[in-house]
Amino acid sequence: MGVLTAFLPAPGTVAALTWSTAFRTIGRGMFLPVSVIYFTGPVGLSAMEVGFGLSFAAVFGFLGGLAAGRLSDLRGPRGVTLLFSVATSLLTCGYVVVDGLAAFVLVTTLTTFTAAAEQTARSALIGVALPHERRVQVRAYLRAVTNVGLSLGGLGAAFALHHQGRAVYLGMMLGCSVCYLAGALLILRVPPVEAAGKPDDGPIRLVLRDRPYITITLLNAALSLHGGLLTVALPLWVVQRTSAPAAVVALLIMFNTVAVTMLQVPLSRGSESVVGAARAQRRSGWFLLMSCLLFALSTGLSSWVAVVVLVAGASAHVAGELFQAAGSWGLSYELAPARSIGTYQGVYGMGYQLADLLAPALLVAAVIGWGQAGWVLIGVIFLIAGALVPPVARRAIAAAGA
Repeated sequence: MGVLTAFLPAPGTVAALTWSTAFRTIGRGMFLPVSVIYFTGPVGLSAMEVGFGLSFAAVFGFLGGLAAGRLSDLRGPRGVTLLFSVATSLLTCGYVVVDGLAAFVLVTTLTTFTAAAEQTARSALIGVALPHERRVQVRAYLRAVTNVGLSLGGLGAAFALHHQGRAVYLGMMLGCSVCYLAGALLILRVPPVEAAGKPDDGPIRLVLRDRPYITITLLNAALSLHGGLLTVALPLWVVQRTSAPAAVVALLIMFNTVAVTMLQVPLSRGSESVVGAARAQRRSGWFLLMSCLLFALSTGLSSWVAVVVLVAGASAHVAGELFQAAGSWGLSYELAPARSIGTYQGVYGMGYQLADLLAPALLVAAVIGWGQAGWVLIGVIFLIAGALVPPVARRAIAAAGA
């Protein structure tokens, strides 16, 4: 027990956020692996219908983030986080009664909206509840907690997938909802923070006129395409273009999870300032380029040599991922006006959602369609995006001081 408590934060704001994040991500870890199988199995939807529902709902995720950011500035982020967390918990129960496409699209759209809103409000809460020098450190720590939570939830999902059956899947859905609710209620242990109030100018107009911030958001979205490398592009590449055993994909994802858990906090140091955060994202571009080149080289090799090259690529990938995340937190907070931090977080979060929408189609088309040249193209995109962050960040600093 003493070893465990050494890794836990002292009671207070960070502890409340830690346990809230843990319960929320355990629930998500339970839900994600079984959801598609449940919808295409017991519910009886086709894979295309599930894909359509998820894509349709993703559009409303953009709106959820913007709405929550605006509300967080006006009403305070703690209450908004609690509101949308509870709503997500209750709506998740709706999957229990889904019996067709219309009900699936409705429930998925509502839960996507509230989940995106909750994520934005939580980011705003961290931004105003903690001193600016601790924001990046805490976000890094919470990301490590997130990986642990997803892994623990995945164990429950593995049980469900092993035993299968409608009753087991429904148990996972309800268990997920309970975890979400527990995570929501723990937000009440975060001390209340004052609302920023209504700025003199409309907050949406304000951020849309902030061209350096919008550019930083888009560059971070380009770097965030890395999320689809391990989960979408690489599995197809390994199976179709290399002699490595397919099981290596699961090992690489497991390696990524462990590395992020162990290294996110130490590799985030120095990203608390705009300059340090921009430097981290530039490093991210180089590491992600390196990972793409190594993945490209894994074709045409003997089985074990291919595995070694893939592991090297995954190592470079996780370094790029860690630096991208650390830089994104520093930039998103430090370049946002204090009175509009929620709205700015909502807009910045749209960059991540845009990356999630584009990554599957873009990466598969490039990597599977063009082969090694596709890997090089994606790597160059990462390099250029990372290299552009520091000059744009300097422009943002100059504009803020004008």
